[in-house]
Amino acid sequence: MGAKRKLQRFAELNTFSNTFELQVDLKGKWASDYFKNSNPITLELGCGKGEYTLQLARQFPNRNFIGIDIKGARLWRGAKTALDDGLQNVAFLRIFIDHITDFFAPDEVEEIWITFPDPFPKAKRANKRLTSSSFLARYRSLLKKDGLIHLKTDNEALFQFTLKTLEQEKVQILTVLDNIYALADFPELLNIKTTYELKHLEKGLKIKYICFKL
Repeated sequence: MGAKRKLQRFAELNTFSNTFELQVDLKGKWASDYFKNSNPITLELGCGKGEYTLQLARQFPNRNFIGIDIKGARLWRGAKTALDDGLQNVAFLRIFIDHITDFFAPDEVEEIWITFPDPFPKAKRANKRLTSSSFLARYRSLLKKDGLIHLKTDNEALFQFTLKTLEQEKVQILTVLDNIYALADFPELLNIKTTYELKHLEKGLKIKYICFKL
């Protein structure tokens, strides 16, 4: 995408009623002040174009969904689709995920999806991985009791790192699948395919999944 088009999308993103940035003051008030209901909130972290966020919102109209990413040109696609399709249970937030506790109050979130995050393969950057102990601590502070976290990844190293981290943190692991599509039957939730996932599948990579509680 050219620089001019990116700038145009950034400018348009600022006019969208379903998209928020650093200045937003909705901590603890997302359901009441934005969604205008008391439905449970699900986050998608590193949502990119918001494909998972959008499809989950279509499948579960009685839940609220917020896609989070720092790249505005990508968020533009998801936010515009939500507006065009009249999806009232979707919002997007452009922030660094490191700052997530500044935007959500304790017990405000019921579920988190982490879909194909950057695996940060170098060991010295392990704390940047979205399933590292430092990020789990952030999620713990905003999730409701028994709130779920879902990870989908094509990266074997991140998959194993996550399992090891969860074991060290004494986290309750509910489901571990090392090759989703090798199964004859799997939850419909896992059949949502993002642009990145389709590319991984074209390369013959296995898609892995972990569901756990903090």
